[in-house]
Amino acid sequence: MEMQIEELVRSAGLPGEVTRILEQNGIRELYPPQRAAIEAGALAGQSLVLAAPTASGKTLVAELACLKAVLGRGGRALYLVPLRALAGEKYDDLAAKYSPLGVKVGISVGDYDRAQGRLAEADILVVTNERADSLLRHQASWLTEGLALVVLDEVHLLTDPYRGPTLEVVVAALRHRRPDVQLLALSATISNAEEIADWLSARAVVSDFRPVPLRTGVYLGGKLLLLQEGERPVPGGLGPVTDLVGEVVGEGGQVLVFVATRRSTQAAARRLGRPVRALLSPQEAAALEKLAQTAERVLEESTPVCRDLAACLVNGVAFHHAGLHPAQRRLVEQAFREGVLKAVCTTTTLAAGVNLPARRVIIRDLRRYYPGLGAGWIPTLEFHQMAGRAGRPGLDPYGEAVVIAKGEAEKEELLTRYLLAPPEKITSQLARSGNLPAYLLGAIVAGYAHSLPQVVEFFSRTLLARQYGLEELRGALGKSLEFLLAEELVRSWQGGLYPTPFGELVAKLYIHPLSGVVLRAGLRQAAGKAPGELALLHLLAHTPDMEGLRLRQAEVEKLTEVAAEEEFLLPVPGPKEPSHREFLEEVKVALALRAWINEASEAELEERFGLGPGDTYRLREEAAWLAYAAERLAGLFQLGVEGLVGLRMRLRYGVRAELLPLVQLTGVGRVRARVLFEAGFKGPEEIARRKPASLARLPSFGPALAKRVWEEARRLARLAGDKP
Repeated sequence: MEMQIEELVRSAGLPGEVTRILEQNGIRELYPPQRAAIEAGALAGQSLVLAAPTASGKTLVAELACLKAVLGRGGRALYLVPLRALAGEKYDDLAAKYSPLGVKVGISVGDYDRAQGRLAEADILVVTNERADSLLRHQASWLTEGLALVVLDEVHLLTDPYRGPTLEVVVAALRHRRPDVQLLALSATISNAEEIADWLSARAVVSDFRPVPLRTGVYLGGKLLLLQEGERPVPGGLGPVTDLVGEVVGEGGQVLVFVATRRSTQAAARRLGRPVRALLSPQEAAALEKLAQTAERVLEESTPVCRDLAACLVNGVAFHHAGLHPAQRRLVEQAFREGVLKAVCTTTTLAAGVNLPARRVIIRDLRRYYPGLGAGWIPTLEFHQMAGRAGRPGLDPYGEAVVIAKGEAEKEELLTRYLLAPPEKITSQLARSGNLPAYLLGAIVAGYAHSLPQVVEFFSRTLLARQYGLEELRGALGKSLEFLLAEELVRSWQGGLYPTPFGELVAKLYIHPLSGVVLRAGLRQAAGKAPGELALLHLLAHTPDMEGLRLRQAEVEKLTEVAAEEEFLLPVPGPKEPSHREFLEEVKVALALRAWINEASEAELEERFGLGPGDTYRLREEAAWLAYAAERLAGLFQLGVEGLVGLRMRLRYGVRAELLPLVQLTGVGRVRARVLFEAGFKGPEEIARRKPASLARLPSFGPALAKRVWEEARRLARLAGDKP
């Protein structure tokens, strides 16, 4: 039986304006999974696990539940997502739709040691899992006051060793604070929905409905076998990916091509360029020319990656991987959504995250290199995530997910392993992630537990306890507690467990306890000295919170020579020690960061260290936060370390110390700051004393930007007490 949106809104007691908003977005009646969720109590406070394919309407159920929690029950809703990009997308969508109703939508993905601000005023708060964990550690009581609903988006990521444990602990913490809170867990790929529902004290709603039918198939030797339709030839003769892309683009569709590595995405996009360009209309070609020009200017410095991306965009093709700067990724995503781009070659950065469907999804590479293990098959769950991107609701009559086989034996293997197999069970990664000491410290600092029995009781709410039992949980917690006590992050007093000032600061800085221990040791060595930049940067690189850089064999000898000439704050392992290679990887990170803060160009960083703009962005953000943590720890232990103050800002902006007063000006990055400095403008006060025209004549400045910078410089000068 069909249910109209107007009828649902009225029966749920929501304002009639909700009907108009949803109908404006093309929603007039419910899909079967949506009806099933409503009937199961999604709008009546019942916790649910909603497992249904991509584009089957799970998000609408979450939105209606949020509105019911806010407008119907007078409560607040927390919308948890795994990625910053997804948080931004979700916030924009919710705010655009529901702000006219007076619903205040907030977002928080920022610094982990800041818990205040206007977030407490939000009716619906969109946060990443890590940010929610940080807020809870800061005992932000407003977060759970009046909390009626928590949406757990992409809940299948519980099985991800990097993202899953945080979500698991956040769920346990929220249920500890608000045992009666409604949980709404969403996923497109979850085979053990009943088990996850049992863990969450929820009901499972499982559906295989898709508004756009999904066809799955295997390509081999010029023929495409679709399980739902049979086998047919694919015209072209230019190669599997090119032929499969050209067929769909020629019919007016779009294609996503998933490959294993960054280099492969760029190579595949280049190969597709000429064949796809031949299928473009003159109007499309003109729009792509403008898009390519924008891509070259999206960053302050043009890099080889910028130019490569622009060259692909002209042809209606793009690549998408973690080496791209977030601004570049957003540009590609938006152009694809608008239909300007015809094909995107990507790594799994698009498999879980932003909403970017295509008529055909081609999964070229189903094997991946795993460090220390070699090449191996990707998980079946990951295949289903990629396949789920096929089919654009309202645009495509169907979606197709295609894998490519090299022979008959592999064709059978792919059919059995992926196309005909369900995704793996969702299993807890909490004990295997290496982060249990961090979550245990966080639980003690947040006040969830002050004794070993209370610790066990708190963690008994995790999926780990549900799946593996309390004995394994106790063993893992015991080892973690030993470490925290030995390193004086936690103290035991009269049978209770309490954080030391060191432990409390580490937890609230949201760094791994071992990072705190490493920083403490290095800062003590540096106290009263003047350590070099490389020594301080290596200290940051040695922490488990810092991303590593893969070491090429050709770099080993050179890095060994560099290391021999430098002084470090931590013991240096000898060339024959097992940890020596890891040490050299850290030195490579430190050298890259030193080059960055001494204003090496993005192009130079790519050439010397293999860093794309996205890699540089992540490294500098991680290092800047760890430098801030080091500052705070040095203050706690009253350790004066020369060179530490200002390092955080230098890492964030990539400048020498003399440019720090200039990069605080909006629109002035490292390149323009250097231009200003060389022209004699040492800070905002010098700019404020001159006319905007004197700035407009400088390279990379124009009249409009010059005026904005001048006005802001005058404002900052007044705040500093200098009258321009």
